[in-house]
Amino acid sequence: MRCVIRNANPRPTRQPAPGGSVLIDSNAVNALRTRTLGPEHKSVPPSTWGQSVEQFISTAPTLADFQTPLLTLDRGRMQHNIAVMAEWAQHAGVRIAPHGKTTMAPALWRLQLESGSWAITLATIWQVQLARAFGVERIMLANALVDPVGLTWLASELEAHPEFEFYCWADGLATVKAMNAVLASSAGARRVNVIVELGGEHGRTGARTTESARAVADAVVASPSLALAGIGGYEGALSHDRSPTGLTDVRTYLDTVAALHRELLDADLYDTHAVVTAGGSAYQDLVVERLAALADEKGERGVATSVVLRSGAYIIHDDGFYSQISPMNSARSDNPLRSAMHGWARVVSTPEPGLALLDAGKRDLPFDEGLPVPQSVEHAEVTALNDQHAFLRMPEDSAALPVGTVVRLGLSHPCTAFDKWRLIPVIDDVDSDNPLVVDLVHTFF
Repeated sequence: MRCVIRNANPRPTRQPAPGGSVLIDSNAVNALRTRTLGPEHKSVPPSTWGQSVEQFISTAPTLADFQTPLLTLDRGRMQHNIAVMAEWAQHAGVRIAPHGKTTMAPALWRLQLESGSWAITLATIWQVQLARAFGVERIMLANALVDPVGLTWLASELEAHPEFEFYCWADGLATVKAMNAVLASSAGARRVNVIVELGGEHGRTGARTTESARAVADAVVASPSLALAGIGGYEGALSHDRSPTGLTDVRTYLDTVAALHRELLDADLYDTHAVVTAGGSAYQDLVVERLAALADEKGERGVATSVVLRSGAYIIHDDGFYSQISPMNSARSDNPLRSAMHGWARVVSTPEPGLALLDAGKRDLPFDEGLPVPQSVEHAEVTALNDQHAFLRMPEDSAALPVGTVVRLGLSHPCTAFDKWRLIPVIDDVDSDNPLVVDLVHTFF
Protein backbone atom coordinates (compact mmCIF):
# COMPACT_ATOMS: atom_id res chain seq x y z
CA MET A 1 0.00 0.00 0.00
CA ARG A 2 1.34 3.42 -0.93
CA CYS A 3 1.86 6.02 1.78
CA VAL A 4 -0.06 9.23 1.21
CA ILE A 5 0.82 12.34 3.22
CA ARG A 6 -2.44 14.20 3.72
CA ASN A 7 -1.66 16.78 6.38
CA ALA A 8 0.83 19.16 4.77
CA ASN A 9 -1.16 22.39 4.33
CA PRO A 10 -4.43 20.71 5.37
CA ARG A 11 -7.72 22.06 4.13
CA PRO A 12 -10.41 22.31 6.79
CA THR A 13 -12.57 19.17 6.77
CA ARG A 14 -15.91 20.14 5.30
CA GLN A 15 -18.44 17.62 4.16
CA PRO A 16 -20.86 18.63 1.41
CA ALA A 17 -23.57 20.62 3.12
CA PRO A 18 -27.26 20.04 2.42
CA GLY A 19 -28.49 21.75 -0.71
CA GLY A 20 -29.72 25.25 -0.07
CA SER A 21 -27.25 26.02 2.71
CA VAL A 22 -24.90 27.80 0.30
CA LEU A 23 -26.26 31.25 -0.40
CA ILE A 24 -25.44 34.25 -2.48
CA ASP A 25 -25.07 37.73 -1.02
CA SER A 26 -28.63 39.00 -1.30
CA ASN A 27 -27.58 42.57 -0.56
CA ALA A 28 -25.27 42.53 -3.57
CA VAL A 29 -27.98 41.09 -5.79
CA ASN A 30 -30.59 43.54 -4.51
CA ALA A 31 -28.21 46.42 -5.22
CA LEU A 32 -28.60 45.65 -8.92
CA ARG A 33 -32.11 47.10 -8.67
CA THR A 34 -30.62 50.46 -7.73
CA ARG A 35 -28.57 50.68 -10.92
CA THR A 36 -29.46 53.48 -13.30
CA LEU A 37 -31.05 52.74 -16.66
CA GLY A 38 -29.55 54.32 -19.75
CA PRO A 39 -29.02 53.97 -23.51
CA GLU A 40 -26.56 51.13 -22.93
CA HIS A 41 -29.55 48.96 -22.02
CA LYS A 42 -30.93 47.74 -25.32
CA SER A 43 -34.63 48.39 -26.04
CA VAL A 44 -35.40 49.92 -22.63
CA PRO A 45 -37.73 52.94 -23.11
CA PRO A 46 -35.72 56.20 -23.37
CA SER A 47 -38.20 57.80 -20.97
CA THR A 48 -36.70 55.61 -18.21
CA TRP A 49 -33.10 56.74 -18.66
CA GLY A 50 -31.87 58.14 -15.36
CA GLN A 51 -34.30 56.05 -13.31
CA SER A 52 -33.24 53.07 -11.23
CA VAL A 53 -34.55 49.62 -12.06
CA GLU A 54 -36.60 49.73 -8.88
CA GLN A 55 -38.15 53.09 -9.78
CA PHE A 56 -39.04 51.90 -13.26
CA ILE A 57 -40.62 48.64 -12.09
CA SER A 58 -42.72 50.57 -9.55
CA THR A 59 -44.53 52.24 -12.48
CA ALA A 60 -45.96 48.83 -13.54
CA PRO A 61 -44.58 48.87 -17.11
CA THR A 62 -45.85 46.46 -19.74
CA LEU A 63 -44.26 44.77 -22.71
CA ALA A 64 -45.74 47.37 -25.05
CA ASP A 65 -43.65 50.05 -23.33
CA PHE A 66 -40.44 48.52 -24.67
CA GLN A 67 -38.81 48.94 -28.04
CA THR A 68 -38.01 46.07 -30.37
CA PRO A 69 -36.08 43.88 -30.80
CA LEU A 70 -36.47 42.37 -27.36
CA LEU A 71 -35.71 39.25 -25.34
CA THR A 72 -37.97 38.46 -22.38
CA LEU A 73 -38.09 35.95 -19.56
CA ASP A 74 -41.30 34.53 -18.13
CA ARG A 75 -41.38 34.61 -14.31
CA GLY A 76 -43.94 31.85 -13.83
CA ARG A 77 -42.20 29.50 -16.23
CA MET A 78 -38.81 30.02 -14.58
CA GLN A 79 -40.31 29.31 -11.17
CA HIS A 80 -41.95 26.19 -12.58
CA ASN A 81 -38.70 24.95 -14.11
CA ILE A 82 -36.71 25.52 -10.93
CA ALA A 83 -39.30 23.60 -8.90
CA VAL A 84 -39.45 20.74 -11.39
CA MET A 85 -35.67 20.25 -11.40
CA ALA A 86 -35.33 20.61 -7.63
CA GLU A 87 -38.01 18.00 -6.99
CA TRP A 88 -36.60 15.66 -9.64
CA ALA A 89 -33.06 15.85 -8.24
CA GLN A 90 -34.23 15.37 -4.67
CA HIS A 91 -36.21 12.28 -5.68
CA ALA A 92 -33.19 10.91 -7.56
CA GLY A 93 -30.85 11.50 -4.62
CA VAL A 94 -28.48 13.81 -6.49
CA ARG A 95 -27.44 17.43 -6.12
CA ILE A 96 -27.53 20.26 -8.65
CA ALA A 97 -24.76 22.76 -9.34
CA PRO A 98 -26.39 24.62 -12.25
CA HIS A 99 -24.04 25.96 -14.88
CA GLY A 100 -24.15 29.68 -14.23
CA LYS A 101 -22.46 30.56 -17.54
CA THR A 102 -25.82 29.89 -19.22
CA THR A 103 -27.29 33.09 -17.82
CA MET A 104 -24.43 34.93 -16.05
CA ALA A 105 -27.23 36.49 -14.04
CA PRO A 106 -26.69 36.61 -10.25
CA ALA A 107 -30.39 37.25 -9.65
CA LEU A 108 -31.20 33.93 -11.32
CA TRP A 109 -28.35 32.16 -9.51
CA ARG A 110 -29.95 33.29 -6.27
CA LEU A 111 -33.26 31.69 -7.26
CA GLN A 112 -31.47 28.43 -7.99
CA LEU A 113 -29.43 28.43 -4.80
CA GLU A 114 -32.41 29.28 -2.64
CA SER A 115 -34.32 26.40 -4.23
CA GLY A 116 -31.69 23.97 -2.95
CA SER A 117 -28.90 24.00 -5.54
CA TRP A 118 -25.62 22.76 -4.03
CA ALA A 119 -23.32 25.16 -5.88
CA ILE A 120 -22.94 27.26 -9.01
CA THR A 121 -20.84 25.87 -11.87
CA LEU A 122 -18.82 28.24 -14.04
CA ALA A 123 -16.48 27.98 -17.01
CA THR A 124 -13.72 30.60 -16.59
CA ILE A 125 -11.84 32.07 -13.66
CA TRP A 126 -13.24 35.50 -14.49
CA GLN A 127 -16.74 34.09 -14.09
CA VAL A 128 -15.65 32.68 -10.73
CA GLN A 129 -14.41 36.11 -9.69
CA LEU A 130 -17.74 37.64 -10.71
CA ALA A 131 -19.62 35.04 -8.66
CA ARG A 132 -17.40 35.74 -5.66
CA ALA A 133 -18.21 39.44 -5.99
CA PHE A 134 -21.83 38.39 -5.38
CA GLY A 135 -20.89 36.18 -2.45
CA VAL A 136 -21.38 32.70 -3.94
CA GLU A 137 -19.80 30.37 -1.40
CA ARG A 138 -19.46 27.11 -3.32
CA ILE A 139 -18.27 27.13 -6.93
CA MET A 140 -17.27 24.44 -9.39
CA LEU A 141 -15.07 25.56 -12.26
CA ALA A 142 -15.85 22.95 -14.93
CA ASN A 143 -12.56 23.61 -16.61
CA ALA A 144 -8.83 23.46 -15.99
CA LEU A 145 -7.25 26.42 -14.21
CA VAL A 146 -3.70 27.05 -15.38
CA ASP A 147 -3.77 30.83 -15.79
CA PRO A 148 -1.10 32.19 -13.41
CA VAL A 149 -2.97 35.38 -12.61
CA GLY A 150 -6.16 33.46 -11.93
CA LEU A 151 -4.41 30.86 -9.77
CA THR A 152 -2.68 33.54 -7.72
CA TRP A 153 -6.01 35.26 -7.12
CA LEU A 154 -7.63 31.95 -6.19
CA ALA A 155 -4.96 31.10 -3.60
CA SER A 156 -5.44 34.50 -2.00
CA GLU A 157 -9.24 34.22 -2.08
CA LEU A 158 -9.22 30.78 -0.47
CA GLU A 159 -6.87 31.94 2.27
CA ALA A 160 -8.90 35.07 3.03
CA HIS A 161 -12.28 33.32 3.02
CA PRO A 162 -12.44 29.98 4.86
CA GLU A 163 -16.14 29.69 3.94
CA PHE A 164 -15.33 29.65 0.21
CA GLU A 165 -15.41 26.12 -1.24
CA PHE A 166 -13.92 25.75 -4.71
CA TYR A 167 -13.38 22.93 -7.20
CA CYS A 168 -11.66 22.92 -10.59
CA TRP A 169 -10.81 20.20 -13.10
CA ALA A 170 -7.64 18.60 -14.44
CA ASP A 171 -7.30 16.13 -17.30
CA GLY A 172 -3.55 15.81 -17.74
CA LEU A 173 -0.22 15.78 -15.94
CA ALA A 174 0.69 19.05 -17.63
CA THR A 175 -2.27 20.71 -15.91
CA VAL A 176 -1.18 19.47 -12.51
CA LYS A 177 2.39 20.61 -13.17
CA ALA A 178 1.25 24.09 -14.22
CA MET A 179 -0.93 24.45 -11.11
CA ASN A 180 1.88 23.29 -8.82
CA ALA A 181 4.31 25.77 -10.35
CA VAL A 182 2.11 28.72 -9.43
CA LEU A 183 0.71 27.47 -6.14
CA ALA A 184 4.12 26.48 -4.78
CA SER A 185 4.71 30.14 -3.97
CA SER A 186 1.55 30.23 -1.83
CA ALA A 187 3.06 28.43 1.14
CA GLY A 188 0.55 27.70 3.87
CA ALA A 189 -2.47 28.39 1.66
CA ARG A 190 -5.42 26.02 1.51
CA ARG A 191 -5.10 23.27 -1.03
CA VAL A 192 -7.16 23.55 -4.19
CA ASN A 193 -9.82 20.88 -4.72
CA VAL A 194 -9.29 19.12 -8.05
CA ILE A 195 -11.75 16.93 -9.90
CA VAL A 196 -10.15 14.61 -12.45
CA GLU A 197 -11.90 14.99 -15.79
CA LEU A 198 -12.48 11.86 -17.85
CA GLY A 199 -13.35 12.50 -21.48
CA GLY A 200 -14.37 10.35 -24.39
CA GLU A 201 -13.24 9.67 -27.93
CA HIS A 202 -14.00 12.64 -30.20
CA GLY A 203 -15.21 14.54 -27.15
CA ARG A 204 -13.94 17.83 -25.80
CA THR A 205 -11.47 18.02 -22.90
CA GLY A 206 -10.88 15.12 -20.53
CA ALA A 207 -8.36 12.32 -20.18
CA ARG A 208 -9.01 9.85 -22.97
CA THR A 209 -8.33 6.69 -20.97
CA THR A 210 -8.94 5.60 -17.40
CA GLU A 211 -5.23 4.86 -17.12
CA SER A 212 -4.27 8.44 -17.94
CA ALA A 213 -7.01 9.75 -15.63
CA ARG A 214 -5.65 7.59 -12.81
CA ALA A 215 -2.19 9.05 -13.42
CA VAL A 216 -3.66 12.54 -13.03
CA ALA A 217 -5.33 11.48 -9.77
CA ASP A 218 -2.03 10.12 -8.45
CA ALA A 219 -0.27 13.37 -9.35
CA VAL A 220 -2.91 15.42 -7.57
CA VAL A 221 -2.60 13.28 -4.42
CA ALA A 222 1.17 13.74 -4.49
CA SER A 223 0.89 17.51 -4.71
CA PRO A 224 1.21 19.61 -1.52
CA SER A 225 -0.95 22.29 -3.16
CA LEU A 226 -3.85 20.18 -4.45
CA ALA A 227 -6.48 17.84 -3.01
CA LEU A 228 -8.21 15.07 -4.96
CA ALA A 229 -11.91 15.82 -4.67
CA GLY A 230 -13.68 13.79 -7.34
CA ILE A 231 -14.16 12.54 -10.85
CA GLY A 232 -16.29 14.12 -13.55
CA GLY A 233 -16.86 14.97 -17.16
CA TYR A 234 -19.34 16.05 -19.79
CA GLU A 235 -21.41 13.46 -21.61
CA GLY A 236 -23.08 16.02 -23.87
CA ALA A 237 -20.00 16.16 -26.10
CA LEU A 238 -20.48 12.52 -27.08
CA SER A 239 -23.97 12.71 -28.57
CA HIS A 240 -26.38 15.31 -29.91
CA ASP A 241 -29.51 13.22 -30.19
CA ARG A 242 -31.47 10.49 -28.42
CA SER A 243 -30.93 7.81 -31.03
CA PRO A 244 -30.16 4.30 -29.71
CA THR A 245 -26.52 4.73 -30.70
CA GLY A 246 -26.27 8.14 -29.05
CA LEU A 247 -27.83 6.92 -25.80
CA THR A 248 -25.55 3.87 -25.76
CA ASP A 249 -22.50 6.08 -26.18
CA VAL A 250 -23.57 8.24 -23.25
CA ARG A 251 -24.32 5.27 -21.01
CA THR A 252 -20.98 3.62 -21.84
CA TYR A 253 -19.13 6.80 -20.99
CA LEU A 254 -20.98 7.28 -17.70
CA ASP A 255 -20.24 3.69 -16.72
CA THR A 256 -16.54 4.43 -17.24
CA VAL A 257 -16.83 7.48 -14.97
CA ALA A 258 -18.46 5.30 -12.31
CA ALA A 259 -15.75 2.65 -12.60
CA LEU A 260 -12.99 5.21 -12.23
CA HIS A 261 -14.63 6.68 -9.12
CA ARG A 262 -14.82 3.24 -7.55
CA GLU A 263 -11.15 2.66 -8.36
CA LEU A 264 -10.11 5.90 -6.66
CA LEU A 265 -12.39 5.14 -3.71
CA ASP A 266 -10.97 1.64 -3.25
CA ALA A 267 -7.45 3.06 -3.38
CA ASP A 268 -8.33 5.58 -0.63
CA LEU A 269 -7.08 8.50 -2.71
CA TYR A 270 -9.78 11.04 -1.97
CA ASP A 271 -9.12 13.81 0.51
CA THR A 272 -12.09 14.52 2.81
CA HIS A 273 -15.00 13.83 0.46
CA ALA A 274 -15.70 13.05 -3.19
CA VAL A 275 -17.78 14.63 -5.94
CA VAL A 276 -18.92 12.64 -8.96
CA THR A 277 -20.20 15.12 -11.51
CA ALA A 278 -21.70 15.00 -14.98
CA GLY A 279 -24.94 16.08 -16.53
CA GLY A 280 -25.70 18.82 -18.98
CA SER A 281 -29.27 19.65 -19.93
CA ALA A 282 -29.80 16.85 -22.44
CA TYR A 283 -29.01 13.56 -20.69
CA GLN A 284 -29.46 14.18 -16.99
CA ASP A 285 -31.80 11.17 -16.85
CA LEU A 286 -28.96 8.91 -17.97
CA VAL A 287 -26.61 10.48 -15.43
CA VAL A 288 -29.06 9.58 -12.69
CA GLU A 289 -29.55 6.12 -14.17
CA ARG A 290 -25.82 5.31 -14.23
CA LEU A 291 -24.33 7.43 -11.43
CA ALA A 292 -26.95 8.15 -8.74
CA ALA A 293 -26.18 4.88 -6.95
CA LEU A 294 -22.70 6.25 -6.18
CA ALA A 295 -24.15 8.89 -3.84
CA ASP A 296 -23.09 8.23 -0.26
CA GLU A 297 -23.58 11.47 1.63
CA LYS A 298 -22.82 9.97 5.07
CA GLY A 299 -19.77 8.05 3.93
CA GLU A 300 -21.21 4.68 4.90
CA ARG A 301 -19.28 2.99 2.09
CA GLY A 302 -16.09 4.98 2.55
CA VAL A 303 -15.55 8.65 1.80
CA ALA A 304 -18.70 10.77 1.74
CA THR A 305 -19.71 11.12 -1.91
CA SER A 306 -22.06 13.55 -3.67
CA VAL A 307 -23.35 13.00 -7.20
CA VAL A 308 -23.72 16.44 -8.75
CA LEU A 309 -25.54 17.45 -11.93
CA ARG A 310 -24.40 20.62 -13.69
CA SER A 311 -27.46 21.22 -15.88
CA GLY A 312 -27.62 24.91 -16.75
CA ALA A 313 -30.33 25.40 -19.36
CA TYR A 314 -33.22 23.97 -17.34
CA ILE A 315 -34.17 27.26 -15.66
CA ILE A 316 -34.90 28.76 -19.08
CA HIS A 317 -35.34 25.68 -21.31
CA ASP A 318 -36.29 26.59 -24.92
CA ASP A 319 -38.54 25.99 -27.92
CA GLY A 320 -35.78 24.39 -29.98
CA PHE A 321 -32.83 22.11 -29.23
CA TYR A 322 -33.58 21.36 -25.58
CA SER A 323 -37.30 21.04 -26.17
CA GLN A 324 -36.48 18.14 -28.46
CA ILE A 325 -33.66 16.37 -26.62
CA SER A 326 -34.39 16.98 -22.94
CA PRO A 327 -35.75 14.08 -20.89
CA MET A 328 -38.02 16.67 -19.30
CA ASN A 329 -39.91 17.70 -22.42
CA SER A 330 -43.63 17.19 -22.91
CA ALA A 331 -43.14 13.90 -24.77
CA ARG A 332 -41.12 12.29 -21.96
CA SER A 333 -42.43 13.85 -18.77
CA ASP A 334 -45.78 14.37 -17.09
CA ASN A 335 -44.44 17.59 -15.60
CA PRO A 336 -42.24 19.02 -18.35
CA LEU A 337 -40.01 22.05 -18.40
CA ARG A 338 -41.40 25.07 -20.25
CA SER A 339 -39.63 27.61 -22.40
CA ALA A 340 -39.18 30.78 -20.35
CA MET A 341 -37.51 32.91 -23.04
CA HIS A 342 -39.03 34.56 -26.09
CA GLY A 343 -38.00 37.02 -28.71
CA TRP A 344 -40.08 39.92 -29.95
CA ALA A 345 -39.45 41.57 -33.31
CA ARG A 346 -41.30 44.11 -35.43
CA VAL A 347 -42.07 43.99 -39.14
CA VAL A 348 -40.07 46.81 -40.77
CA SER A 349 -40.45 45.89 -44.44
CA THR A 350 -42.60 43.76 -46.76
CA PRO A 351 -40.64 44.13 -50.01
CA GLU A 352 -42.26 41.24 -51.91
CA PRO A 353 -45.15 38.77 -51.57
CA GLY A 354 -44.54 36.19 -48.86
CA LEU A 355 -41.63 38.03 -47.24
CA ALA A 356 -41.46 40.22 -44.17
CA LEU A 357 -38.28 41.60 -42.67
CA LEU A 358 -38.15 41.80 -38.87
CA ASP A 359 -35.91 44.10 -36.83
CA ALA A 360 -34.14 41.31 -34.90
CA GLY A 361 -31.07 39.44 -36.07
CA LYS A 362 -27.90 37.67 -34.97
CA ARG A 363 -27.01 40.51 -32.61
CA ASP A 364 -30.27 39.99 -30.73
CA LEU A 365 -31.35 36.34 -30.87
CA PRO A 366 -29.65 32.90 -30.72
CA PHE A 367 -29.23 30.98 -33.96
CA ASP A 368 -26.48 28.38 -33.42
CA GLU A 369 -28.88 25.57 -32.45
CA GLY A 370 -31.75 26.53 -34.73
CA LEU A 371 -33.39 29.67 -36.05
CA PRO A 372 -36.18 31.49 -34.19
CA VAL A 373 -39.68 30.10 -34.74
CA PRO A 374 -42.63 32.49 -35.16
CA GLN A 375 -45.34 31.71 -32.62
CA SER A 376 -47.88 34.40 -33.46
CA VAL A 377 -48.02 34.08 -37.27
CA GLU A 378 -49.44 30.95 -38.89
CA HIS A 379 -47.65 29.15 -41.72
CA ALA A 380 -44.58 31.34 -41.33
CA GLU A 381 -40.91 30.46 -41.01
CA VAL A 382 -37.73 32.37 -40.24
CA THR A 383 -35.36 31.22 -42.99
CA ALA A 384 -32.33 33.40 -42.34
CA LEU A 385 -30.84 35.98 -39.99
CA ASN A 386 -28.61 38.92 -40.83
CA ASP A 387 -26.95 41.00 -38.13
CA GLN A 388 -30.10 43.05 -37.49
CA HIS A 389 -32.80 41.46 -39.66
CA ALA A 390 -34.80 38.24 -39.75
CA PHE A 391 -36.31 36.91 -42.98
CA LEU A 392 -39.87 35.80 -42.25
CA ARG A 393 -41.25 33.71 -45.13
CA MET A 394 -44.93 32.97 -45.66
CA PRO A 395 -46.97 31.52 -48.54
CA GLU A 396 -47.01 34.08 -51.34
CA ASP A 397 -50.80 34.18 -51.32
CA SER A 398 -50.84 35.10 -47.63
CA ALA A 399 -52.05 38.51 -46.59
CA ALA A 400 -49.07 40.78 -46.01
CA LEU A 401 -48.24 41.47 -42.39
CA PRO A 402 -48.72 45.18 -41.73
CA VAL A 403 -45.49 47.08 -41.15
CA GLY A 404 -45.20 47.60 -37.41
CA THR A 405 -46.65 44.19 -36.48
CA VAL A 406 -44.85 42.62 -33.50
CA VAL A 407 -44.06 38.92 -33.89
CA ARG A 408 -43.43 36.62 -30.94
CA LEU A 409 -40.58 34.17 -31.53
CA GLY A 410 -39.72 30.86 -29.93
CA LEU A 411 -35.97 30.51 -29.43
CA SER A 412 -33.38 27.74 -29.23
CA HIS A 413 -30.40 27.55 -26.86
CA PRO A 414 -30.46 29.95 -23.88
CA CYS A 415 -26.65 29.89 -23.63
CA THR A 416 -26.39 32.04 -26.75
CA ALA A 417 -29.44 34.19 -26.03
CA PHE A 418 -28.40 35.79 -22.74
CA ASP A 419 -24.98 36.92 -23.93
CA LYS A 420 -26.61 39.40 -26.32
CA TRP A 421 -28.40 41.33 -23.57
CA ARG A 422 -27.15 43.34 -20.58
CA LEU A 423 -30.63 43.73 -19.16
CA ILE A 424 -33.55 41.37 -19.78
CA PRO A 425 -37.18 42.17 -18.87
CA VAL A 426 -39.03 39.56 -16.82
CA ILE A 427 -42.73 39.38 -17.64
CA ASP A 428 -45.54 37.87 -15.61
CA ASP A 429 -47.19 35.80 -18.36
CA VAL A 430 -46.00 35.51 -21.94
CA ASP A 431 -49.44 34.37 -23.07
CA SER A 432 -51.28 37.49 -21.92
CA ASP A 433 -52.15 40.21 -24.44
CA ASN A 434 -49.79 42.77 -22.91
CA PRO A 435 -47.65 41.15 -20.20
CA LEU A 436 -46.68 43.10 -17.11
CA VAL A 437 -42.93 43.63 -16.70
CA VAL A 438 -42.13 42.61 -13.13
CA ASP A 439 -38.33 42.80 -13.08
CA LEU A 440 -35.19 43.48 -15.09
CA VAL A 441 -32.39 40.90 -14.89
CA HIS A 442 -28.77 42.04 -15.24
CA THR A 443 -26.33 39.79 -17.06
CA PHE A 444 -22.53 39.86 -16.90
CA PHE A 445 -20.74 38.66 -20.04
